[in-house]
Amino acid sequence: MKIRDISRMAWEQVKRRKVVTGLCMTGISIGCAAIIVALSVGQSAQVYVTEQVNQSFKMDEIMVSPGGGIPSNGKGGSGGGGSGEVNENLDPGKLTDQKLKIIQGLNHVKAASPFQEAGYLQLVTIDNKIADVRIIVADLQMLTEYDHKFKQGGANGQPGTIVLNYGATLGLIDLETRQKLYESMGNDPFNQDIQEQYRKLSVQPSELYRKQIQIQAQDYSTTTPATKLSSPLQVGGILEGAKGIDDMQASYDKIMYISPETAAQLSKELVFDNSTTSVLNLPEEGSYNAVTVKVDDVANIKSVEQMIQKLSLNAQDNLFQQEMLKEQFDMIKMAALGIGVFILIIASISIIVAMTMSTHQRRRQIGIMKVLGANMGQIRNMFITEAALLGLLGGLLGVLFSYLIVMGLNKLVGSAGDGMNFFIPPMNLPIGMSFAIMTGVLSGIYPAISASRTDALTAIKRD
Repeated sequence: MKIRDISRMAWEQVKRRKVVTGLCMTGISIGCAAIIVALSVGQSAQVYVTEQVNQSFKMDEIMVSPGGGIPSNGKGGSGGGGSGEVNENLDPGKLTDQKLKIIQGLNHVKAASPFQEAGYLQLVTIDNKIADVRIIVADLQMLTEYDHKFKQGGANGQPGTIVLNYGATLGLIDLETRQKLYESMGNDPFNQDIQEQYRKLSVQPSELYRKQIQIQAQDYSTTTPATKLSSPLQVGGILEGAKGIDDMQASYDKIMYISPETAAQLSKELVFDNSTTSVLNLPEEGSYNAVTVKVDDVANIKSVEQMIQKLSLNAQDNLFQQEMLKEQFDMIKMAALGIGVFILIIASISIIVAMTMSTHQRRRQIGIMKVLGANMGQIRNMFITEAALLGLLGGLLGVLFSYLIVMGLNKLVGSAGDGMNFFIPPMNLPIGMSFAIMTGVLSGIYPAISASRTDALTAIKRD
């Protein structure tokens, strides 16, 4: 018999025995759908969590800071000559302009710019609204290179011009209202009305674009706290809020970006009479305490990081977050795969039982086929083909079930207000189908061998 004849006879048997076919297909389809859905849910969750992590931890960025060494005090060595060389040798881990230019010239580096934490101060508007902000000294022209997008305005780089993140425009409250609210919360911390008022004020937006603001510093080292205000600064741009972050979360992270020229100006203005140092935490001129490096591809992170470390600098990436997530989700996928395989094993038992019963019922047919010249291999192949067809049909039904289940999960999650979206990667479909067909074939081997060993004359005489 030709392969076409074997396939046709197997298909006729599958169509004729509707109840057995339906039961076998149901078992295989449930196992196939379990594998596809379990893998898809794991991958969907991995994509969702990775996106959330990427919003806080950029995977294509390296944070560079000064490395080890004996810190120098800026004084010359003995003999009065070569003081620059001595200091550089004593402090090899210093992050200098020269090292920054070397990093900017490395292969696969898209951008390298200082982002220096200068401390927390208070932002004061012209209508006396106040908020605590984090000051970051950076090249304002480079913000867009680090995936920042402007909601309003832009960065012109002029001294006295600043850029605010979206969170810095939320929750600005005048000092009197602020003190009263804090006192009320302290006196009655469980009052729901006060809590709701605080939440509303925390996300109340203020129009700050092209407005003038001042930086306020306070000195608590004296019995009567002293206050200093900077000269007016112009808000030249406001950044967009991060995706997936609501206004309440954004209001907790208020950032003001200032240029190095503006930082130098503020460091002179914000010095109290009883101190010789500025309230801004800035490194000495020509050096940096932090540089962020943008790499063209995540695959090149490690190689760039190694080259930076050769400059006696500390380099740290966020890939460990991704690796931790990968390990966790790999375990989830393996567990899900195990559940699906277990269901398929149960389904394979039902196929073995059904096809063994079919072999017993079809003894006469097998005997006649042998008398007409069919050999053991052809009969065995017919039964294995029949089992493979059951696996194929069960797999197709399982694919349909898996899409229906994922649609139901998306509706359920959507009604709960979560931003997560489940999807079925195309690669999961052949995996589920392969398991279904393999289950059918393996389950059909024993009944096929049993059928091929049936004695023709005995089978015909009995029936």
